[in-house]
Amino acid sequence: MMVRGLHAPCPMCSCAHERAALRVMAGARLSSGRVRRRSVHQQATAARQRNAWQSLGVGSPQTLSEADRRIVARWAADCAERVLGLFEAEAPQDSRPRDAIARTRPFARDELSVAAEIRRRFVAGGAARDVSAPAAAAARAAGQAASIPHMGAHALGAAAYAAKAAGLAAPDRPNAISEEIRWQLGRMSAAVGAALRKLPPVGENSSGPLGPGLLASGLLGTIIREIQASLAEPDHSLPAKWQTDGRERAASARSTMGHRPRRKGTRTQR
Repeated sequence: MMVRGLHAPCPMCSCAHERAALRVMAGARLSSGRVRRRSVHQQATAARQRNAWQSLGVGSPQTLSEADRRIVARWAADCAERVLGLFEAEAPQDSRPRDAIARTRPFARDELSVAAEIRRRFVAGGAARDVSAPAAAAARAAGQAASIPHMGAHALGAAAYAAKAAGLAAPDRPNAISEEIRWQLGRMSAAVGAALRKLPPVGENSSGPLGPGLLASGLLGTIIREIQASLAEPDHSLPAKWQTDGRERAASARSTMGHRPRRKGTRTQR
């Protein structure tokens, strides 16, 4: 069942928008068995964001205006392209991630329509199969960048996957993720920063990719929280070391020893 006014579910988000929205609408905002209480400041911030996106006529605060989506698209393409070599080193014949990034740039220049790019946004997703974990994260960064015409929040998804790819590719460098985030922040123009600050905090709004689900969980969620904290406070200190879960560490170790292509039908770790 579709909730009226709710954005259509997006496979790139990997989260059940409709179920999460119904839980919120029913008042089931629970955390560890307790109702989450928001401060007066948080409530005021949420109200300002809600009024801003409602006045723009978009269905979710994660969508952003078309102008803002075009602004953040170039930055997201830069983030994804920076780690693209990790994928192309393993799958040089697969051009889907590079093509996705290449189309994101003319979208940013207002040379491609929103509707056309929304229809094409899943093309790069299949490239994440049959490659190592760092290469898969790099491919997904490209896929997230290509999904920005659908929802502007995918820009943070592109940055998070790119930083994750950099970290998995360098398991002997505990600060690799922080270094990548610093590069991303340094690459961000004032206009990009202003657009990204309009997005709700990761995990708090169910109507898009930043809602409860993949981008709000694990390493990806931690990366996005650090980016958003840095946007809110320029002097925010990034972690000196990052913790990855057991599966990520194992996948990273395998990739440093040389990746063997997966058999058909096996699933690549997200």
